[in-house]
Amino acid sequence: MTVSIYDDELLGQAGPEQQQQQQEQPTPVTKLDEKLTEIQQFYDKCSVFITGGTGFLGKTLIYKLLTSCPGIENIFLLVRSKRGKDIFSRVEEIFDDAMFDKMKQACPKYDHKIRAVAGDCMQPGLGISSSDREVLTENVNIVFHLAATVRFDEKMKTAMQINVKACRDVLDLCHGMKHLKSVIYVSTAYTQCPQDTVDERFYDPPIESEKMIHLTDCVTDGMIEKITPVLLDKWPNTYTFTKAIAEDVVRKNSRGMPVGMFRPGIVIATYQEPVPGWIDNFYGPTGVIAGAGTGVLRTLRADPTKVANMVPVDLCVNGIISSAWDIAERFRTEILPDPEIPIYNFCTEPNNCITWGDFTHTTIKFGSMYPTMKAIWYLCYASNPNIVLHYLSIIFLHYAPAVVCDIIAVLIGRKPRLLRSYKKIHRFMDVIEYFSMREWSFKMDNMNGLWRKLSSADQKLFFFDMRQINWDYFLEQYFCGIRRYLLNDPMETVPQAVIRWNRLYWVHQATKAIVLLLLYKLFMSVWGMLS
Repeated sequence: MTVSIYDDELLGQAGPEQQQQQQEQPTPVTKLDEKLTEIQQFYDKCSVFITGGTGFLGKTLIYKLLTSCPGIENIFLLVRSKRGKDIFSRVEEIFDDAMFDKMKQACPKYDHKIRAVAGDCMQPGLGISSSDREVLTENVNIVFHLAATVRFDEKMKTAMQINVKACRDVLDLCHGMKHLKSVIYVSTAYTQCPQDTVDERFYDPPIESEKMIHLTDCVTDGMIEKITPVLLDKWPNTYTFTKAIAEDVVRKNSRGMPVGMFRPGIVIATYQEPVPGWIDNFYGPTGVIAGAGTGVLRTLRADPTKVANMVPVDLCVNGIISSAWDIAERFRTEILPDPEIPIYNFCTEPNNCITWGDFTHTTIKFGSMYPTMKAIWYLCYASNPNIVLHYLSIIFLHYAPAVVCDIIAVLIGRKPRLLRSYKKIHRFMDVIEYFSMREWSFKMDNMNGLWRKLSSADQKLFFFDMRQINWDYFLEQYFCGIRRYLLNDPMETVPQAVIRWNRLYWVHQATKAIVLLLLYKLFMSVWGMLS
């Protein structure tokens, strides 16, 4: 049954207040009595349906809709029970996040617009009951399909169910919506990673979606895993492969509907809203910064000359919200009987980009400026495009110290953990290597054209122009955000961390001197034996 998560009988205990408060400017919330912009008018008196609302991108989208589109009537969130928590508890947890603190102060009645819908992308038909389906088809005007498994090494059957079949089920649901104005499917810029240049158009899928769905339905789990490397062909992982299949589903199942597709690059922390640097996961470059900043990660196989295609999550969300408006406008004014599905590539601009070398340099710079109390070693990190140097670094800078530390842990009666942690880190490094060693040219004519369509008021309210990004400022906020939100290390500890950081520096230098001395003695001993 679709109900508000804030019905009295379902209210749970509020989560603990966040101790760390931000100092940035207050969240801009448009009041109802102010004149609405074009995009705000589009969302006025509308109901929105969101899948993937509990994720990083989804939470940022919910925040922006609630703060910048005051006329929205309802936000329906597809949520599944998880780890013993019902859907209402899980949705309440969304708003326990620190990112919503200022929004709660400026918009205290936001809760009346939130509606939890029981469902699961792993189930046929999204697992939505007939009564909930009726409520959605009668009331929803705008759909954002964000739900996906972002695990790059996900098993093929699971990735197909969540990324492909659920996409088909969402579009089937949309076909029954009586007042539909716009549908956005969020894909990824890397669905066409075998291509050097990616245009804002559909490409032939790796395998036709119907055939791939039929294959995963008929073949056993064991068999599909055995043939997965053959199926992937030029695609590096099941994530990019299944998202490419899902694009074929969108192309074939959107006839007669105002549907568009949004392809973002690597989505990372916020640039401006709700506060600069907010992040809630260790995926992609975030894990690199966290690992380097704590002294655990010391090498990454990356080409320093290649562009790091990273986009801030708040700009990404602003682009998604604006794209939904543009799709409705296109569909309303298009004279063809079957309008073309617009595709929006949202990536780093060629004239304002950052390379993996720049990324490494700034990581080291801000790591030294804002060291963390959670560091176990001095920051010693480099991008190594050469595979031999990369693996030598792994052996001597990862595995060798890990073995020594784990032996010491066993001797003092503690559980050895570092070697096992490095195995997980190396699996992550293998995943990101494909993207950090390559570069693509992403065409963004639709995205840039959309920016030019916006009024000055909408450009300010829904800013997404990647050409105006100040990368040095952003990466500084990004590093501080990782320190604050992921490592749970408040900025007040920086002076204390600097003192500790200086000690680690001298320990690091002393260790290098000892290793060099031992190597020298070993060399002289061997030389003496040979002579």
